[in-house]
Amino acid sequence: MNELTERQKTLLMLIIRDHIDSAQPVGSQRLVDHYHIDLSSATIRNEMAALTEMGYLRQPHTSAGRVPTEEGYRYFVGQMVNQAQLPEAVRNTIAHQFHQASADVDQWMQLAASVLAHQSQGASVVTAPRSMEARFKHVELISTQGRQVLMVLVIGSGEVSQQILTLAEPVTQERLSQAASHLNGVLSGMTADAIAAIGSRSDALEQDIVILITGELNRTEHAVAGEIYTDGLTNVLTGPDYAESDDMRRALRLFEERSTLQDLLARTTVNSSVGGLQVLIGGEGMWEDLRQCSMVLARYGVPGLATGMLGVLGPMRMSYARTIPTVRYVAGLLSDMVNNRMVGE
Repeated sequence: MNELTERQKTLLMLIIRDHIDSAQPVGSQRLVDHYHIDLSSATIRNEMAALTEMGYLRQPHTSAGRVPTEEGYRYFVGQMVNQAQLPEAVRNTIAHQFHQASADVDQWMQLAASVLAHQSQGASVVTAPRSMEARFKHVELISTQGRQVLMVLVIGSGEVSQQILTLAEPVTQERLSQAASHLNGVLSGMTADAIAAIGSRSDALEQDIVILITGELNRTEHAVAGEIYTDGLTNVLTGPDYAESDDMRRALRLFEERSTLQDLLARTTVNSSVGGLQVLIGGEGMWEDLRQCSMVLARYGVPGLATGMLGVLGPMRMSYARTIPTVRYVAGLLSDMVNNRMVGE
């Protein structure tokens, strides 16, 4: 894509800001009248045509002004992502709300979802903090019928999972209990990598159980979220961008289908660091239901201990200048919560 001139950069930023505020196509005369640009309408039209040719703008109708494309929004976000700041009064209000909340993690998650939805006028999602390193705590093996055995695995974080294992031949409950007792003593407090490093075992039953255990520990470590909190769904459903469209209703399916939402969060934040922020525009070619939407996402918590995710879903025309610093600020507050209340414990 061609390098933008300084004039084109200025005009593009003005056009996108104006469209975000007005929800209307932006014409050259409006730029002259409202922003007192020392350029003629003809010159601005030529520059807008060039920006359209480069893929930053599009013209909805022949006689209309221009609106940003996905690429235009990406440029806009890239320019202001590290500059946008919340007003001090807003930061103080949000901080006061959190300081008034109890030490209960559930209350903090609900409050975070509420604050994000209110400040952004979008739909918010917050995931509870969870351990980044799953450790074995306890296993029970229960004979069910024939060759089938129920494995009940308790992970250090308290999460419990159950799986059915089909053995090559029937095994008595006494033998199963002995195997479980032995594994509980040997594997206590270990991670999946540590268990794998022990090496193979001569007992075929224990080998099969260990494979299941390490698989579950790995699954838990790579899972993005436990409890998921959402708020503000009506904000986007009633907004002007979707008053007569099913686009946002399709996007909000993500909030209704837990597994789909977890998959989205996992794919988009798998390499993100605590404090890092990502903006998805138009689904980034991966999620068709998000093609008319944007998401601002951030990871919070304490690296190596416990982290969670939070974010806002809204129209592509969302107020990035307000939403981005809100997500970043609330992520910082939740990181403090994890550090002060969970690490301290």
